[in-house]
Amino acid sequence: QVQLVESGGGLVQAGGSLRLSCAASGRTFSSYTMGWFRQAPGKEREFVAAVRWGTGSTYQADSVKGRFTISRDNAKTTVYLQMNSLKPEDTAVYYCAVKSLTTAWTNLRDPAEYDYWGQGTQVTVSS
Repeated sequence: QVQLVESGGGLVQAGGSLRLSCAASGRTFSSYTMGWFRQAPGKEREFVAAVRWGTGSTYQADSVKGRFTISRDNAKTTVYLQMNSLKPEDTAVYYCAVKSLTTAWTNLRDPAEYDYWGQGTQVTVSS
């Protein structure tokens, strides 16, 4: 059974930084894609970034490009989201997810493509 546990959320002032972690267990992830999504109150779940576990290839949403960086540590089976220059509009619950039904590096922005999800971690950015 795949388990994803996020950590690292919190309250930070605008312009500050946070690093989110997602510890994965229960399967060999080398062929899969890991993604970060976020959901603000009253809004749909939004794609943030994805990383291909085996190659390290990454892809970010335009809204976070240049500010957020996704990475993975194979030895620790952990995915990170380094968030810099945070803005109040980044406030949301952040979720990590695994895209394991297919190894294709496609449809990365679609939450329906991801079949395992963590419980989420709250990020609040004050102005």
